[in-house]
Amino acid sequence: MSQSSPPPQSPSGELSLRVLAMPADTNPAGHIFGGWAVGQMDMAGAMHAASITETRVVTVAIDSMKFHKPVNVGDEVSCYTNIERIGRTSIALRIQMWVRRERHGDPVHVTDGVFIYVALDENGKPTEIKPRAR
Repeated sequence: MSQSSPPPQSPSGELSLRVLAMPADTNPAGHIFGGWAVGQMDMAGAMHAASITETRVVTVAIDSMKFHKPVNVGDEVSCYTNIERIGRTSIALRIQMWVRRERHGDPVHVTDGVFIYVALDENGKPTEIKPRAR
């Protein structure tokens, strides 16, 4: 999402992860750590990427990341994933994180980013993504 793009009005893509934000994940300000949010997004993206490539995948880059609003304790956190591009051995996914405050109400867009994964073979080496996945 470029700086001039308006934020999305509703989640889009595949629901890839849903979790509850817990008190153990807070920073001194009482909000959920940004690193926790990135970790949840990475798990969601890795699961989606692996389902497409039918291989193990590793995260090689986060192309962009933007935090729009904080995640609070008790929020229901949902990560939605969309394929941006599939290369020879890599796949890029746009991942949106949305929350429902205290598990009710309309979803609120809190962060998004583009995560890049590489497909690995059984020896841990990059492997070509099967043509049917493209």
